[in-house]
Amino acid sequence: MSPPSLIQASAPSTHSAPIALSYELFPPRNESASASLWDTIRELECTNPDYVSVTYGANGSNRDTAVELLNRLLTETSLRPLAHLTCVGNTADELAEIISELLDHGVRGILALRGDLPQDAPSQPRAGSLSYAQDLIELIRRVEQRRSALLCAGKVAIGVAAYPAQHPESPSIEHDVEVLLAKQRSGADFAITQVFFHADQYKDLVSRARRAGVSIPIIPGVMPLTSLRRVQRLGDLTGVAPSTKLLDALGRADDAAESRRIGVGATVDLARAALDAGAPGIHLYTFNEHAAALEVLDKLQLLRPARPQPGLRGASSTIGTTARLVRA
Repeated sequence: MSPPSLIQASAPSTHSAPIALSYELFPPRNESASASLWDTIRELECTNPDYVSVTYGANGSNRDTAVELLNRLLTETSLRPLAHLTCVGNTADELAEIISELLDHGVRGILALRGDLPQDAPSQPRAGSLSYAQDLIELIRRVEQRRSALLCAGKVAIGVAAYPAQHPESPSIEHDVEVLLAKQRSGADFAITQVFFHADQYKDLVSRARRAGVSIPIIPGVMPLTSLRRVQRLGDLTGVAPSTKLLDALGRADDAAESRRIGVGATVDLARAALDAGAPGIHLYTFNEHAAALEVLDKLQLLRPARPQPGLRGASSTIGTTARLVRA
């Protein structure tokens, strides 16, 4: 499948930055899933994203496969990986070792998360274990400081989660914003939202966060809403009711193609509303599938910065603002 029509543009420095583009991937569970994932990676790579995030299982359950995927992204593609890292159930020493390992492999972006509490978690946490994402952020910064010479004084980019709707364990939406502000104070550079289904939820989150003093970019996380089952499942997990209009439309779809057409349209509307509200980028939860994600991007027509193409270094050719990104 050809990549979407992302418009290249070389914006003057006085203009605002181009819209950031990123994807979420998860480590494959078997060889068949790995082959499919790499088909998706090659398709998404053609869209020149700013980074791709790689998920990390609860308590590091898929640590080896996650690190393997990160390594392959760094060595076999042009993609910049953002490594998810959860802290619940792990001690500071264990996590410091993992952070050092990621940095040794060349990772320079980490999404610091608490992680889901395991159902069989003991009533008393392990001695020395971290309980909150804020603690993990501060640990990453300490590890970074100890390794500053190795990083050539570089800075690790730390992302965190934000919640357009109330977190299931939170007492209030105000508390969610207080937590986000605390993460910023501990060293977070940006936030990516959890999935949301209503455009006003993102706009309201940003408004509340800015009033509270949160200044870091808040990037909307958008999922292609093409599967009725997946939408319902995510609604249950997040505690946020999806649009009844969308559920009805997906339920009446005659086939998968019709369901995808409906879902892509709804996703594009949601992403456009977020961009109209000032979103600095779009983060697409792909579920390791590229077709719907590329359709969403094709309809969004995002402006992308022009970058040197292979074989064109030193050439006088220029890329206009209406040029299409096409596969050679």
